[in-house]
Amino acid sequence: MRSIAIVNQKGGVGKTTTAVNVSAALARAGQRVLLIDLDPQAHATMHLGIELGPGDKSTYDVLLGGDTLRAAARQVAEGLTLVPGHLDLIAAEVELADRPERELILARALETFPDPYDIVMIDGGPSLGTLTINALAAVEEVIIPLQPHFLALQGLGKLLETVSLVRGVLKPALRVSGVVLCMYETNTRLAQEVRNDVSRFIRDAEFQDAWYGARVFETRIRRNIRLAECPSFGQTIFDYAPRSRGAEDYTALAGEILAMEEPAEVAAAPATTVETLPSKVDVDAEQPGVLAGPVSKPTDVPTAALNPYVAPPVVTPAEYPTVGATSPAGPPPPERPDDRPDDAPAP
Repeated sequence: MRSIAIVNQKGGVGKTTTAVNVSAALARAGQRVLLIDLDPQAHATMHLGIELGPGDKSTYDVLLGGDTLRAAARQVAEGLTLVPGHLDLIAAEVELADRPERELILARALETFPDPYDIVMIDGGPSLGTLTINALAAVEEVIIPLQPHFLALQGLGKLLETVSLVRGVLKPALRVSGVVLCMYETNTRLAQEVRNDVSRFIRDAEFQDAWYGARVFETRIRRNIRLAECPSFGQTIFDYAPRSRGAEDYTALAGEILAMEEPAEVAAAPATTVETLPSKVDVDAEQPGVLAGPVSKPTDVPTAALNPYVAPPVVTPAEYPTVGATSPAGPPPPERPDDRPDDAPAP
């Protein structure tokens, strides 16, 4: 089973849009996908049209109430199961502050989850606090959505430093699989310059770096008004506008992810107490460059060879309550061609 966290501490870069639509695209490709909404804003849950009622379980209950992922999970589409988020997660950082080994709660919940999935996808929150650390400690791969703007680049070095820290202390197998450029504008020189800068930075990585072997995905998620509209209808881009550029781009990105190599087993790192890991990284610290450093580089974790990903045998997971996506804004508008520039007036 592959486990992937979609993380970026900067908001508004396409993180939740990517987590939801990549999960949906993978499910449409025949994968059994478990999407965990760990964002305190619960945007992935709202994106899929789910509204929790009194007594419904969420990731908050898993982290702080001792409930299992199985108790909170619900099937939202064929091949796609969601563990919904809740606004109560906003208080989780404070409530978990004194809990021992608080960074490993989600990882242990996943270890005891009995149902088989091909891919677990976690939508992390827009911060580098305890929730994001939980997401990183529970997975083996990280995909970073990035808007090709200078300000979006500013925090990339700090995010990579956090990934390295978690890899060295909690999860030796953790690595960055790649960076996906979202809201990409093909006719701007800035977008291409940012892509070249990130590609050069990754290319210069050393063996011990958590991002060694990562890629900048060839698929770029182009700026598309349909991607901005579909969450208000509680639908993925494939249900809302299946012929749009957004649907085309996320289908291609899912194909790239499936074609990637799966992380191999990595020897355990030397024992380190969990208490040495700070609960929050100072994201306001001064950063001298675009890809700010220095970035911690654990040298005591060997880099193993990567093996091609082979999908596990098909096993039908247990039935979950199927929740139909409600449409708070009514039915979507009729499909229209999506080949005009985004800033052009509607025909």
